[in-house]
Order: sequence, then C-alpha cells, then structure tokens
Amino acid sequence: MTRLDALAGAASEGRRLSDDEVRQLASWARHDPAPVLAAAAHLRDQACGPVITFSKKVFIPLTKLCRDSCGYCTFAHPPRPGERAFLTMDEVVAIARAGEEAGCREALFTLGDKPERKWPEARAELASMGYTSTIEYLVAACRAVLEETNLLPHANPGALTSDETEAFARVSVSQGTMLETLSERLLKRGMAHFAAPDKKPAVRLATLEAAGEARVPFTTGILVGIGETHEERIDALLAIRASHERHGHIQEVIVQNFRAKPGTLMAAHPEPTAAEMSLQIALARLVMGPDVGIQAPPNLSPSDYGRYIDAGLSDWGGVSPVTPDHVNPERPWPKLDELQEVTEGKGFLLLQRLAAYPAYVAAPAELVRWVDPALHARVLYAVDAEGFVRADEAWHAGMNESPPSASVRAVEAAGAGAWRVPGRTVRASVMVALDRAADGVELDEGEVALLFTSRGAETERLYAIADDLRRATVGDEVTYVVNRNINYTNMCYFRCGFCAFSKGPKSLNLRGEPYLLTPEEVAARAQEAWDQGASEVCMQGGIHHSFTGDNYRDYLTAVKRQIPQMHVHAFTALEVMQGAQASGVSVYDFLLDLKEAGLATLPGTAAEILDDEIRDIICPDKINTEQWCEVHRIAHSLGLRSNATMMFGTVEGPRHWARHLAVVKRLHKEIGDHNGGLFEFVPLPFVHMGAPIYLKGRSRRGPTFEEALKVHAVARIALHGYIPNIQVSWVKMGEEGAKLALQVGVNDLGGTLMNENISRAAGADHGQELTADRMEALIRSVGRVPRRRTTLYGVPV
Repeated sequence: MTRLDALAGAASEGRRLSDDEVRQLASWARHDPAPVLAAAAHLRDQACGPVITFSKKVFIPLTKLCRDSCGYCTFAHPPRPGERAFLTMDEVVAIARAGEEAGCREALFTLGDKPERKWPEARAELASMGYTSTIEYLVAACRAVLEETNLLPHANPGALTSDETEAFARVSVSQGTMLETLSERLLKRGMAHFAAPDKKPAVRLATLEAAGEARVPFTTGILVGIGETHEERIDALLAIRASHERHGHIQEVIVQNFRAKPGTLMAAHPEPTAAEMSLQIALARLVMGPDVGIQAPPNLSPSDYGRYIDAGLSDWGGVSPVTPDHVNPERPWPKLDELQEVTEGKGFLLLQRLAAYPAYVAAPAELVRWVDPALHARVLYAVDAEGFVRADEAWHAGMNESPPSASVRAVEAAGAGAWRVPGRTVRASVMVALDRAADGVELDEGEVALLFTSRGAETERLYAIADDLRRATVGDEVTYVVNRNINYTNMCYFRCGFCAFSKGPKSLNLRGEPYLLTPEEVAARAQEAWDQGASEVCMQGGIHHSFTGDNYRDYLTAVKRQIPQMHVHAFTALEVMQGAQASGVSVYDFLLDLKEAGLATLPGTAAEILDDEIRDIICPDKINTEQWCEVHRIAHSLGLRSNATMMFGTVEGPRHWARHLAVVKRLHKEIGDHNGGLFEFVPLPFVHMGAPIYLKGRSRRGPTFEEALKVHAVARIALHGYIPNIQVSWVKMGEEGAKLALQVGVNDLGGTLMNENISRAAGADHGQELTADRMEALIRSVGRVPRRRTTLYGVPV
C-alpha cells in the first residue's frame, strides 16, 4: 500500500487529516487521483447514504451594482441610464410569489457588494426608499418575503460585519459568501480580483468568522480556475475547515468552476477540466469530512455534472424552476426531471432540502441554536423528522387520504426483493445493522437510530426483514379486538401541546364543549359495547381538577357491577399517579385498590416520547420518563399487564425514537418475570391539525407516511425477541395505510373502538369505528389470516 493509499483510506473512514497530511495528499493526488476519488465517494456514501440533495429556489437579484470589479463577472455592471439600481419591494415580492407557486422553499438573494460605497446612483436610490445601505434594504426585502410568502430567505451579500450578520440572521435561515481563494496574488493588476476590495482574503475570512460567532448556518466555497494554484486551493479549504472547527457553522462548501464569459477581462482564460473539478470536489470532501455538504453547480458543467457524484459530491445547490441563474445567465439550470434522472442513474435518490441544511434544523436543540425563533414555525412546517423538505404528499396522520404512491412502490419492492438489484447505493453501516437484525441479533440504540434514517434500497430491505421477523414470531395471523373507547372526561388541567382533546383553563378550546360522564353513563356505554360483542372497554380521560382516586374506582366499580365479565383496560400512568397523589396514597396501594375494583390492564399511553428532552417541549408538566416506567413496573409487580405506545411526529427525530424503543425494551426486561411483560407496542402518529403545539407553530405536521411505516418496521426489529405484537392504529394510518403496515412487520389492527374521540378532536377524518367484518376483509385483502382476540391475545369465549 502506498502512502497515498494509506492517507486516502484513513480519510475515507472519517479520520481528520492534519494540514500537512492534506497538502501531501493533494500533491500526490495530482498524479494519481483515483484513490482520492474513491475515498471521497466512500466517505460521502457512509455519511449521507443514498441521497443527493438540492434546494428548490427562486433567484432574486436585488441589485446588479457592485463596488467590486472582478475579471470574470458579468452579473455586476455600472449604473445604466433609465434603469433602476435596485429591484423595488413589489418586484421582490412578485418574484418570490412566483417561486412559491412553483413549489420553491428558498428565496435566494444575490446582489453586488455594497454598491453605495462606489456609485452615487445607488446611494440616491436607497435614500429615496428610506434606507442608508444595501444591507439595510436587503434585510427589509427578506422581511417582506417572509411576510408575503412561505419562502425562507438565503442571501449572498458578500462581505459582512458582525452587526450586519446578526441583523440579517433575524430574517434569513442561512447566509453565504464565497471565500473563492486565499491568493493575494489575484488582487494585483491584471488578475481576477484587481479592483475588488471585498475579495481580499482577510475580509472574506472575517465574514466567515462573523457568521460563526453569530451562529448562522453558512455556505462558502472556492472558485476553481481563476488563476490560483493547486496549493492555494488547498489553503482555502483548510482555512474554511479551521473556521468550521471553531464554530460548526459551515453547512456546505461549493466547488465552483470558472467559466469564461465574452466581454470580461478573463474571456480568453482557460477553464478547468471536468477531471480537475472532480479532484477538487474529492479533496474538498476529504478535507471537510463527513458532516459538511460538498456542492458543485450542475448548470456550469451541463455535460459532466453526473461524474461529480463519483467524486464525493453530496449536493447540487439551488435549482430554480422559475428564474435563471443571474450570475451565469448563459448556463440554464437543468430541469428537475433531468437532475433526478442523472442522480438516480448513479444509484442515488434526489431529496429537496431547505436553504439551511438538515443538521441545523432537524433536532429541537439545533433549531434553537442556529435559527432565529421567528423562523421556527416556517421551518417546522416545511421539514420532515430528518430536516429534509417534507415530501409533497396529501397524506397526514388521521386524514382521509391515500398513502403516497412512492411508499406503496417501496413496500411492493420490498416484497419482491428489489433491494438486491446491483448499482443501488447503500451504506455499509445500515446493511451491517440489517444483517444483524436478519440474524436475530439484538441491535443497540445507535443501530436502531441508524435504521430510521434508511432510504431507498435500505428502506426496502428494512421492510423485508421486519416482515420476515413478524412471520417468524407470530405467523400470518392478524389479530384484532372488539372493544369500545370510553373517554369519560375531556377536562384536563395539564397543558400537553399535542392534545386537542382536553378542555381546561390551560388549553385551547378547539372542538366541542367540556364534559364529564357519570359512572352510570360509563356503565351504560360499557353495556352497549357488551351487547354488540365487545370483550373490552378502554377507559381514559383528561386529568380533571376535582378527581381523587375515588373517581377512578367509581368508574371501575360501575362497569364491573354492570358487566362482570368485561375486561377493563384503563387509566394511563399519568391518571394513576394523579389519582394516587390526590388520594394521599402510594402508587402501589392505589393500583392494588384499582385491581381489586376490577382493573385488568393498563394502556401504555401518556408515554408520548420517553425522552425527557422532548417531553420538556411537548408536555412539560406531565410525568417524566422514569415516572411513567415506575407506574408500569408497579402494575406488573401486582399482576397487572400493560402495553406501550409511542406518539411521534411533533418535534423529535430518529435519535429520540431509538431512545424511546430502548426505554420500552429495558422496561420489558425489568418486568418480564411478572406475567410476561408488555404485551404489545403501538406506534401512534401525531395528528396535527387541531393540536395546540402545531397551531402555535411549534411542531411539524406529524410524520410523513414513510416515517410512519419505518417506525412500525423498526419497532418490529428493535423489540424482536421481547414484545411479540406490533399494532397499527387504523385511526391514525387509515385503512389503506394499515394494509401497508401489515406488510412491514405489523401483526395487529387494534380495536374496533366504537367511539374514538381523541384523534377526532385533533382533526382526524377516519371513522370512530371499524367493524369486525371490515377488519377481517382488510386483513384478507393482504393475504393474511384474521383472528379475533382478547385484550391479552387470547381466544374470546
């Protein structure tokens, strides 16, 4: 193995190379680029998976005046008689609206650098509009776009001071300034940056530092072929890396190729070759490591850009279906269909992102750290759990819409083994985790989190393995229970942000009037259910301000007196703890009292996400993770059984889902000696439409359908060998969605319900009952065998 191979191999596995090692690698790679290209592609594959991203943008050229005169630029020009120096605010908004109508998410502002410092015409026009600087006007234009459209601004305003960066951060989700080069030579007469004071390396580096100190997701990059040397390109990349290592703010590095333009000083200057560009892209990937996007504009290499994927590229940058590239107007954007075809031809999926990269917006803590609070609602509305732009699908949890066709195809492909087709990009780490899962090996929390990020062929294999494990565990039976939900009150003094059901002084009164059923009314509803063949009533409600333990006992006593044979599945861990506290007794004594009154099993709701980081956001005054677990431990010690649920799709993501499953599995192990442990796991997609947290702009729009399917599949894998039954909520997923879930690891359809008020209160369209006949028809439609069950999966008498 040569020294070049050794360095490239180390970098390909994510090891940070020292500055000297980078320079040595770059020197050797000029003569033998193949190891560097392969290493960069490998590093990208393992970091990003089978995904290449882009941003669907509208290009807003706020002004083409500039105080700099770069030798390659045709964007900037001197003032022209009869032509405005700046777009008017109406023109800005009109362009943005056109982008919004075309499905764009980014408003990219491009402009000359501080033209008012050179051109009297710029100063006069700004003054006439009431502004003293271009940056001040840019901030106002960004604010107008935010007020009039759903777009998120990103701007490339050139050199900025710290104050300007901070002002701009309040109205933009990200910023950018190309470093271009660190070569001071290019500032000399006859060179690219002569007469361009804002292109001084120190000025550009100061802008990078200001962005980092202001915690702004930042885009920068190098311009290849303007007279810099190979070594100077590496110096620029190392400077970018150093700034990123100080602040963590560089979301992407653009490797942009110089294109000679007629009428410029550099019209006859040679352009970099595609091979040269590939090497620079690969070196950028290895220098910046796995976590920074590497971009090259596809319109500047229309016949070659596909090959850049082989060099470690992970992003195509902004592509507009509405406006031209005003900086390179002679180079039209590729059509999105073409971009997708080229990307998929290399074995990758094309995914849309925001102007801010997923790493800066997906997790709640990162969103708070990197994005101004005024923009959070807009970001959350737009993204999925991994921070990519949410798929354009009509389906939402609880809504009466068909699952997206892409998910239907993925399930079909999983059944056909299409993930085995050669040439489809997959991550070795994901495939190793799936190999282990297929062999029945228990996965750790990190591996489970990784599976939630699967895409493409990875997801297809995930589905296939989950269904294989389902078949090996419970066979082809699909079970269901005939039951009735009885929500005895919707009055509650807790302030769970996801709940549209409860009515109380701290909640939004969204649907219906507050009510409180008497024990006699609950018993009557239980009798109606029994008369229709139900074997279970599930009783849950809000935490009423006047309740003590007696109220819960009275409901149980009334039902068991009316129908002694009825199985009562009742009271969440929150209700149990509140009842115990209100009565001044221990949880143990209270549960024992409830058991003696007829309680048979506890529902695992009120779990939401068993991660206190998320609970502090969505239900800050509710019981914490350990308290929820402790109630269930005590219940099982008394011979009661319970299940577990997970309500997902608010603000959390794969890491939190994995943590939740780890908590559930650990709890099951702890209580396994008591009556067999948890008897089922139920994923519950968040129904957002009427939820206060969504209406206040503090959550996403629930999970995407693909996320919902993956949660069911990963739950089967993560809990394999412990909890045998994975249930799908037909109320949340819909009947067609439930059919697909049955093909990715699910074996239970839950209850017929008769009355389901909680999802309905949040805006769900699906009916309040799915009869046994319809359930059995649904099950048979996917080739499975229906079986009616009891609450604990026995055979009804």
